[in-house]
Amino acid sequence: MTRRLSPLDKLLISADRGLKTLVPGSASPRRNSPAQMLAEPAISADGKRHTAGLMRINHTGEVCAQALYHGQALTAKDPGVKAAMQASADEEVDHLAWCEQRLKELQSHTSRLNPAFYTASFAIGALAGLLGDKISLGFVAATEEQVCKHLQEHLTQLAPEDQKSRAILEQMLSDESAHASTALEAGGEDFAPGIKRGMTMASKIMTGSTYYL
Repeated sequence: MTRRLSPLDKLLISADRGLKTLVPGSASPRRNSPAQMLAEPAISADGKRHTAGLMRINHTGEVCAQALYHGQALTAKDPGVKAAMQASADEEVDHLAWCEQRLKELQSHTSRLNPAFYTASFAIGALAGLLGDKISLGFVAATEEQVCKHLQEHLTQLAPEDQKSRAILEQMLSDESAHASTALEAGGEDFAPGIKRGMTMASKIMTGSTYYL
């Protein structure tokens, strides 16, 4: 017989998932990094700093994705949607670990602002779940669209010889695009352009700060 989780149980599980997202080295990917077998490129110090800034943005984006999915899974009404949210979060763990590893290779660090962004994204995810599964899934789709735009922009900024970073971002782009499509196909609302523009403006706060911090 499956034990029914109490609200306290659910909060403790969420806290555990949050710690595993935020503590460096805690993410355990299910897939090997696409960059694993590629040689480290010879790029300039400025090029390394810029690439590290881009990878730091992407790492924080995955932290936010984890928080969003965890918050939604906590408050989603339909058991199927809860399971889908957690499955998506599990897939995003790969991206989290890949970006962290690449930052280490670039002799850089993850963002010091990650705890703040995790907290804000968790709250947004939980609120979206309370508003209903259609809104929750629509928010996932819209968020993944924003992530895809960032990844596409970053791919154009990488040094041509940096195939390690490129391989990671290309696989992330493929996965994120699939997540967006899945959310819409599952009944998510396709948000109006005005809402998406607002989300784009909000995302600039994250990208502008985590590039440096």
